[in-house]
Amino acid sequence: MQTWSADFTQVRTLKSLTQPLTATGHVWFAAPNRFRWELGKPPKTIAVREADQLMVIYPLLKRAERFPLSGSQAGQWKDTLALLDAGFPRSRTELESRFNLLSQTTRNGVHEIVLQPKSTAARRFMPEIRIAFETNTFSLRSTELEFSDGSTMKNIFTNETLNPKIDDSFFNPQLGSDYKITEPLKK
Repeated sequence: MQTWSADFTQVRTLKSLTQPLTATGHVWFAAPNRFRWELGKPPKTIAVREADQLMVIYPLLKRAERFPLSGSQAGQWKDTLALLDAGFPRSRTELESRFNLLSQTTRNGVHEIVLQPKSTAARRFMPEIRIAFETNTFSLRSTELEFSDGSTMKNIFTNETLNPKIDDSFFNPQLGSDYKITEPLKK
């Protein structure tokens, strides 16, 4: 697999809310670690992982946040972003270098693994991640991130396309001069 795209339904559960929050969107992935998530139609939030940074873009507000993935500021963010790549490990060795395998189960043709980050910094932010895939096609069905506050974010994937053509510029958004760009990790 070199590229992948899919529609998704995102379900967020928060301890402070009685009902989960649900939204839909689309995701694109290009090996080894680039992705673009668009939440909402039209997109209300866009998250783009480039080689050296993560950009979170809010088109309706004309705002963006930049999170560097290199240098002294990267720390926890780089470790945490490695978790998001977990759905597409390039090898078993790569997966095992970043995660402890806590459990695995197979039910109704879906295999689920529960992983714990090896990085202490990432584990403080996200203690577990669940990945489910179909046993007959190995298609990614869902990911579920558990956060340290007990909240969860589950993404359920549908309409996937394996190896679609995705232009490199898609992962390098050009923001207009009317956007306000901040770097929350800068002190």
